[in-house]
This record gives sequence, structure tokens and C-alpha cells, in this order.
Amino acid sequence: MNSIVEAVARQAELSSYKICIADKNKGYTYAEIWEKIQNIAQKFINIKIERGDRILVECSQDFRFLVCKFACELIGAIFVPVEYKASLEKVNMILEDTDAKLFLYKTEYDLVVKKIEIKEFFQVKLEDIKFKFLFPSREETAEILYTTGTTGRAKGIEITNDNNIAIAENIIKGTKMKPNNVELIPLPLCHSHGLRCCYANLLNGSTIVLSDGISHIKSIFEMINLYKVTAIDLSPSAILILLKLSKGRFFEVNVQMDYIQIGTAILQEDTKKVLISGFPNTRLYNFYGSTESGRTCVLDFSKERDRHGCIGKPTINAKFIVTDENRKRISSSKEKVGLLASAGPMNMKGYWKKPELTKQVMQNEFFYTNDIGYIDEEGFIYILGRKDDIINCGGIKIAPDEIEESVKKYKEIIDCACVPKEDKVTGQTPKVFVVVYNKEKFQKKELIKFLEKYIDNNKIPKDIEVIDEIPRTYNGKIQRVKLMEQKNTII
Repeated sequence: MNSIVEAVARQAELSSYKICIADKNKGYTYAEIWEKIQNIAQKFINIKIERGDRILVECSQDFRFLVCKFACELIGAIFVPVEYKASLEKVNMILEDTDAKLFLYKTEYDLVVKKIEIKEFFQVKLEDIKFKFLFPSREETAEILYTTGTTGRAKGIEITNDNNIAIAENIIKGTKMKPNNVELIPLPLCHSHGLRCCYANLLNGSTIVLSDGISHIKSIFEMINLYKVTAIDLSPSAILILLKLSKGRFFEVNVQMDYIQIGTAILQEDTKKVLISGFPNTRLYNFYGSTESGRTCVLDFSKERDRHGCIGKPTINAKFIVTDENRKRISSSKEKVGLLASAGPMNMKGYWKKPELTKQVMQNEFFYTNDIGYIDEEGFIYILGRKDDIINCGGIKIAPDEIEESVKKYKEIIDCACVPKEDKVTGQTPKVFVVVYNKEKFQKKELIKFLEKYIDNNKIPKDIEVIDEIPRTYNGKIQRVKLMEQKNTII
């Protein structure tokens, strides 16, 4: 199998009546989806879309978005997703960067590019399929994913069909996905997390159920019951929202749930405990990865319960090493940490039109992360944090996650984030930003006293600032750069 669209076509032959994609409106079989893919592909050809052309598609959490994706793939065009109601500035930036030939939209934008409303594109009378399609090769570029990371800088990440197949295999094998899997995917398909979960299920011949986020609790449970959902793909922030809004009802689906997968670097221990307690019969996976390399490590924390800071073992197509600052491989341990690097067919082709930036992170088949960690004797990989986030306090390396996890245990804290702050004596010292329930009643000294029970004295932050909200990316990652740029208003 050389591409995900080829897998869909194959499944349309083998299990034509099996539900392929379900959304809030209805379920569509593999045969129906394959027919729609061919139809949209023909429409692309009719408006002179050619192999290698870039097509920008505004995200929708329904079958049409994925049909557009695979129609692009079928004719060799390059799919470029953008989030729903993205800013005009971002849309223009992506259009200019990719030199896109077409924009399929839901939101009306004032743009100098050929544009067609997605709904209208699908309403046009079905076309006779006139072209003889040729499934794409593994080496062809399938998509360009623009990611807004914790620094706020958007980069186009060029992904091949080979990358997508390898990432999908990593998810399938990592979750022990069954052929009859039915997976609820509430995460936005414009980003790699939800999109790649779709690819994995389609390569596996399974069913995906799309929902527009998880805030509409009634709709979520209706879909879980209607389609007999057996798995869910979530982010840490989505878990917390779902647990809060469902008021315990989420745990009631434990009996039918085969697994829950979560995409994050390190899942908070408190969240792990809640899920383990609420889903005693369900496999619980923490996937580590990036848009550049997909899901490269997996930890079944329902089984491995006492591995704090662990991201698991490499997925089937991934290989990991630990290097020093000069990218020289080292033998790592808890006492001797370094930078993680991964190799395998899941690694991106490169950053779109940025060869020099690509060279900075890719060398000799390895993608060099900015994560500091080590590999233990059993092959489990541990992460201390991002290189830029690690606080060097007089030679002592402090992981922000460790402090944040302890701060969140304090009853008056809603949210928090820890960042390094310059210090004349130690070089750096930890600073904590907190969101509290009651600003008037909150006492810094009481929090410090509380933290003395959980963390070493030299790691206790003396600098604490109350703010209204912790800046985060769409998937819950703390934007630490924004916090460090803020003026200090110490309480």
C-alpha cells in the first residue's frame, strides 16, 4: 500500500458497506466515500488542477474535508489544510508561501486566488469519471501542514505518502488496533493529531466518527452510542474538559472502550490516575511525537503505572538515540541526559521551501528534537522537558513540568506555568505564573509552604505571578515564550 487513498479504494472493494466516516449528519460507507473521492478528483481536473498544485482547504469536522484531502491525493495535488475561521493574515501567509492554485472555503475571505465554497463544490451535479487515475507513489508529497507551535512561528511541514503510511502503522501497532475499531476523533482535522488518527483507522479498514470538539456533551454521547465507539483520540486539555462537562458520565463508557489514546509529551500523573481509575478495563496510551515525525513513542500507562516522566518505547517504525549538544551519540542514563533524536520513514521530507531550516533539525536520517531525556536499560524513554524550557539553576537542571504538577495540587490553583528567570547568583531560577480562584485571598507564602512537601527546596519558586490565563496552543501546550516576554508583576 503506497498511500492512504489507495487503502480507502481497496477497502471499498473488500468491505463496501462498512461505515468509513461518520459525522454529526450521517455515516458514509467505504464505497460511498470512494465514489465521492473520485467525483471531487474529476472536478479538480475539470478546473485545471494538476499534479503538484497546492490546494488550500479550510477545515470542517465532516466527511467533505477528508474527501477533498483524498481527492487531492488521488490526482497528485498537494493538500494544505487550514483551521476553521483562521485569521486573514494567516490564510494570506499560507497562500503566498505555497502559491496555492485553489482555496476551498467555509468562511468568506477577501483573497486574490481562485476560491470555491466547499458546500457548493459538493452540491454540483456528480460528474462522470473520465480520467484514468493512478495511485500516487510513496515518494510524492501528500500535504503541507502548517503548525503554530509554542513560539508562534508557523512553518510548512512537507509530508510524503510514505510518511503518512509509516505514521499510520505506528498508531495501528501502538494501540493494537482491531479491524472492527470505531474511533471517535473530536480533535481538529486541520492539525496533525486528529488527521493522522484518521489515516491510521482508514489504513486499518476501521471506522472514524468525527465530532466538532467535545463541548457538546449530549452530541458526543449520542455518537458514542449510535456508532458503538470503541476508541477515542484526545489531547490533555480535551480530557480535562470532557471530564468536567460530562460530570462522571464519561466513565460509564468504560465497558465498550477498547482504548483511549492521548497525544502529548508527558501526561500529568494526576490525569493518568483519574483515567486509570475510571477506565479499569481500557488500554490507555500516551503518544509522543511531533508534526515533523508523527507518533514515535507510545506508553501504555494502564499497564506501566509507575514510570513518571516516561514517554514509553519507540513505535514500530521509529528508532531513538540520545546525543550531546554536538549531535554525537551518547550512552544516556538518569544521571547522564542528552537530546533525543528519531529516525524512520515517518520523519518529514522537510520544511517547505526552507532547506537551511531543514538542515538544522534533520541530518543522517535523524530528526533532532529539542527534548532533553534519556533511555533506561529496558528501552523506556524519559523526558525532562524542552531544551529551551529546562531551568539551569546553579548547575541543577529543573524540569518545569515537575514544578507545575506540584503547584496544580494546591487547592486555590486553576492553572499554572513555570518558566526560567534570569538570576545573578544561580544563572536561572524558576518562576511560576498562576491562575487562581480568588486573587484577593491567594497568599504566595502559603503556596510556597505547600510546595515544601512535594519538591526539593532548591526547586521551589520564590517568584510567583498571578495572571488571568495561561497562554496555550490549540492542543494545550504552554506558550512559555509569551510568558517570558511579559512584564513582571510580582505579588
